[in-house]
Amino acid sequence: MWKKYQQYYRDNFRLAYPVVISQLGHTMVALSDTVIIGHTGDVPLAAVALGSSLFSVFMVMGIGMSYGLTPLIAQEHGRGNIEACGSLLRHSLFINLILGLILSTAIIIGSNYLHLLHQEPDVQAQARPFLQCLGASFFPLMVFLSFKQFAEGLGFTRQAMNISIIGNVINIVIGITLVYGFHLGVIGVGIATFADRLLMGLAMAWYVLKGNRFKKYIHQFGHWNLSGAAIKKILGIGAPVAMQYIFEISAFSGAIIMAGWIGAKEQAAHQIAINLASITYMMASGISAAAGIKSGNYFGARQFRELRMSAIASYHMVLIMMSTTALIFMVFCRLLPLIYISDVAVVELAAHLIIIAAFFQLFDGTQVLGLGILRGLGDVKMPTIITFLAYWVLGLPVGYFLGIYLGFGVQGIWWGLLLGLLTASILLFFRFQHKTRKAILENDNFAAI
Repeated sequence: MWKKYQQYYRDNFRLAYPVVISQLGHTMVALSDTVIIGHTGDVPLAAVALGSSLFSVFMVMGIGMSYGLTPLIAQEHGRGNIEACGSLLRHSLFINLILGLILSTAIIIGSNYLHLLHQEPDVQAQARPFLQCLGASFFPLMVFLSFKQFAEGLGFTRQAMNISIIGNVINIVIGITLVYGFHLGVIGVGIATFADRLLMGLAMAWYVLKGNRFKKYIHQFGHWNLSGAAIKKILGIGAPVAMQYIFEISAFSGAIIMAGWIGAKEQAAHQIAINLASITYMMASGISAAAGIKSGNYFGARQFRELRMSAIASYHMVLIMMSTTALIFMVFCRLLPLIYISDVAVVELAAHLIIIAAFFQLFDGTQVLGLGILRGLGDVKMPTIITFLAYWVLGLPVGYFLGIYLGFGVQGIWWGLLLGLLTASILLFFRFQHKTRKAILENDNFAAI
């Protein structure tokens, strides 16, 4: 097997590891916010949990919409169509800026209605200004994502990684200074996150617009004549991908709201466990993004056998990585929560949730990889239906039934989420098998004519 897939392991890893680190940057912002604020008490931690979970729904909508650019760039690059790349960037940036403005405004206004979620009053009060800071950071985040996805679609993945690393260092330094030096509490980590994303957006735009390697792709970028057909083409992929992310992440956000109905400690424990699980998810998401780029390249070049080999190699990589993280979660389930908080009751609750997270590692990794590969093929509608069924028809209702109705608490909610991930993983893998085998068969029949 190693000899059969060696070339694809090497190529995929070279492309994937910068994307993995860059993807982790989004999660590390929430991680650093959680760790910095966690040792100030369970109420501030619950407030950050509530604000982060609500913002994550909007963030993944932006990430998903920006992903509409990457497979199109990868496919045009695979065809050698350089002229189309700059036009796609121009149209994608226009879409993302409009979306950024609308959703940033919606988050800031929506923060005044947290009372409708029936959370504890102290948690609501501290979550409100934090969520407003996150809302303000959404617009520069969309600028960063626009240029990041363009560069990654062309195979240039390292600069976004470097910018993400530097941005996270800035976030941590400012956050610690404001929380413990100026005693600003939850709003301190919110301001730090805004500063981080503003600098990242400016840096990524400068890298693409001023970099010599991109000149041949963007020499017509400044011609702001917009085509309805191009916008429709990008939205045709970006909108379904955004919905895929929304269905999954909103299920987890719904879970944290249900945890809040039980109590602040349960909500804090949920935040710790989901934060750890989101780190491994983003690592798998990075491999997924790279697999989508390679699939788009091969799809554009009509090299369907190579596409399938590369995708299977990516499945191997994700299975190995997520098996390792599952083992780590099981062994260190009671030590990992201590990174965030010292409250014994919260640590014990979080430890049980981390064990459940260990069980769903393989399913979480393979379902996000399946979405990425199919995205590279331009197949986004059926995967969107699959994610809706998995998380909103199965996962969340079962979680409510077990956790709230039957009284199993936050652990019952998480078992429902595990069912959703399992369902999505299996159905998306079957979809991948069907699409790639069909493409190879049709291509072979065409060549034989």
